Amino acid sequence: HNYFSQRLKLHYVDWGNPMAPPLLLVHGGRDHCRSWDWVAESLCDRYHIIAPDLRGHGDSQWLVGGSYVLPDYVYDITQLVHQANLAPVSIISHSLGGMICLQYAGLFPDNVRQIVAIEGLGMPPNKVEEEERKAIDMRLAGWVDYLRKLSGRRAHKYKTIEDAVKRMQEANKRLTPDQAHHLTIHGIDQNEDGTYSWKFDNYVRVFPPYGLSEKERQSLWARISCPTLLIRGTESWDTNPKEDGRASHFHAAKIIDMSGAGHWVHHDRLQEFVTLVEDFLTC
Repeated sequence: HNYFSQRLKLHYVDWGNPMAPPLLLVHGGRDHCRSWDWVAESLCDRYHIIAPDLRGHGDSQWLVGGSYVLPDYVYDITQLVHQANLAPVSIISHSLGGMICLQYAGLFPDNVRQIVAIEGLGMPPNKVEEEERKAIDMRLAGWVDYLRKLSGRRAHKYKTIEDAVKRMQEANKRLTPDQAHHLTIHGIDQNEDGTYSWKFDNYVRVFPPYGLSEKERQSLWARISCPTLLIRGTESWDTNPKEDGRASHFHAAKIIDMSGAGHWVHHDRLQEFVTLVEDFLTC
């Protein structure tokens, strides 16, 4: 399925069961909608599941320019919910998808029934403070340099699918061979010369040095009125939002640390994650 947002043709998978309560699954950066397949298979008998590819990812269109900004992602989700008539919708989100959907839930609190965010609060506070201490000229110059480097960086080409699977496993050593193969075959395109490259636009790696401040993001979190579940892998780079203060900006967020999991909690501890989410959604 496709929909349009800001003239971009964006893709999503509809798992059917349209009379059931709607559930939106939103992936993270440099990922794709088929990353949710195992979760969707576990829940599609009870929910009408929609899993979009973010702009610049998967089978969605890339920007002509190189500025992928969070408010535009939020607009895309807003349009999908509006055009597919999904509100009020429950949401499960990961990483960048969590950042997007938490802002959406704060912007349109009446449109969200429940929200789950796996490590979706962005950078830890110490990293945010470090970045915000930099003068604006330094931030802009760093952005220019990064974009310039990416402009000359061609998409990596893998000779075989197996080579791409190997790279996927190197990026997350907790993946089973079946998981790595599934994520890879749905995350690559075959090039004209027979090689394979990842589907995402390299420019999605760059966060422009403008947009909402941390205080503005926190004010949106404070507007969220629905039940909220924030999940973190104990072996991830992210910090505990209760300990670092970020959880205090939510009215009544439930915080769960998932042991034995890294950043991709929904892959690393799939069954435990599905059970946790099922219990949360049915409360």
